[in-house]
Amino acid sequence: MDLYEYQARELLEEADIPTPRAIYAQNSHDVAEAAKQIGFPCVIKAQVKIGHRGQAGGVKIAHDLDEAILISEQLFPMTIHGHKVNGVLVAEAKNIIHEYYVSISVDRASRDYDVLATANGGTEVEELAKSHPESVKRLHIGPLDDFDIEAARDMASQIGFYHADGEQAAEILLKMWRAFHNSDATLVEINPLAKIGDPDDESSKSLCALDAKISLDGNAAYRHDGWARFTDPNEGDPLENKAKALGLHYVHLDGEVGIIGNGAGLVMSSLDAVAGAGERLGTNVKPANFLDIGGGASAAVMAESLEIVLSDRKVRSVFINVYGGITSCEEVANGILEAIDKMNNIRPIVVRFDGNKAQEGLRILAQAGNPQIQVADTMEQAAEQAARLADDATNGGEAR
Repeated sequence: MDLYEYQARELLEEADIPTPRAIYAQNSHDVAEAAKQIGFPCVIKAQVKIGHRGQAGGVKIAHDLDEAILISEQLFPMTIHGHKVNGVLVAEAKNIIHEYYVSISVDRASRDYDVLATANGGTEVEELAKSHPESVKRLHIGPLDDFDIEAARDMASQIGFYHADGEQAAEILLKMWRAFHNSDATLVEINPLAKIGDPDDESSKSLCALDAKISLDGNAAYRHDGWARFTDPNEGDPLENKAKALGLHYVHLDGEVGIIGNGAGLVMSSLDAVAGAGERLGTNVKPANFLDIGGGASAAVMAESLEIVLSDRKVRSVFINVYGGITSCEEVANGILEAIDKMNNIRPIVVRFDGNKAQEGLRILAQAGNPQIQVADTMEQAAEQAARLADDATNGGEAR
C-alpha cells in the first residue's frame, strides 16, 4: 500500500520526526484557506503516488494568495507520469542549507532490511548510486536484529551531515526505524531530509523531513485499524476494491471465463485448466479473474463472489470449482442460486463439486432446473465446457 505524501507525513509526525507545517486540500477554496494559515511563501505540491513531481511541474512556490490559487487550479487537473493528481499539499517553505537522502526498506534480494543514506539528497539519487556508489552508505539489518541509537550514530557519522547536528540525525534515523518496524512498512524514505535555517545563525539550524514516501505491507492490514484512513476508493481496479471491501480474495485479469474456487492452489489450477482448454479449442479464451472464497465459505459469501465476477462485463461464462472440506458444497449451491435470483445479467455457469456435501449440492442445483447452470465431473471437463461456452458467447455477440 503506497501512501500519498500527506499521509506519509502523518506517520512521520506520529514518530516525532520534524516536518514543515502543511495542510492537505482538494479544491482551490481550501487551498486559499490553507495558504492563509501557513503563510507566504508556501509550497503547493501535487499529491501523486510517484516520484519526480518537481520535474513534471507538480511542485511550485506561491508568494501570495492569488498565486497560490492559480497554481492549485493548474495542478488539480494534472496527470503526472500516468497518475491523476489527488489533491495538493500546501506546505510551509523552508530555507534549505543542505539536502540529504535516507531510507529504510525491505531488501528482498538479501532477505533483510536495508538502511540507505547519502549526503547528496534531492533528485536523481538512483543515478548518484550508480555513478558515485562510494557516496551512498548502506547498512543491512538482519530480520531478527534491531537498529539502536549506537548504530544510528555510526550511520550518521558515516554519511557526513555537513553543518548538521550528528546527534539529531541519529535520533531521526532511529525514529525512522521505529516507524518502519511498528508500521509494518516495506519502505520509509525521506528525500530530502534537509538542514534548514539561517546560514549565519547556528542556533536556528535543524533537520526537517521536507518530503517522504512510505509503502506499507498490505498483508499486515489486519494488525492496523488506523490504516482505514489511508484507503483511496478512487484508486485501483473497481472490482478488486469492491471485493476487498467484502473480504474476498479477488484479482481481476483480462479474460472471458470467471473463476471461483476455494483455496489458492485449487483456484490457480482452475486458471491453468481454463487457459489450457482455450488453447486446445483454438480460441483466445482466457481466465477473467482469480477468486478464492476460502475455507468454510457460506452461501452469502458464494453469492457475493458470483456477483463480483458477473459484474465484469467481459465475462462470458463462469467456472465454479469447489472441493468440499470445511466448505460445504451444499452451502455453495445455495449461494449460487441466491445470486442468480438477485441478478439479471446471468451468464452460463459450469460447476464442479467434490468432497463435503458434493452430491447434496449437485442435487440442489438440479432441482433448481436453471438452464444457465451446467455441471461437470472433473476439473478438466468443467474448464473445457466453460471455455467453449465463453467462446460461443463471444462469437455470438453480447453475453446473455
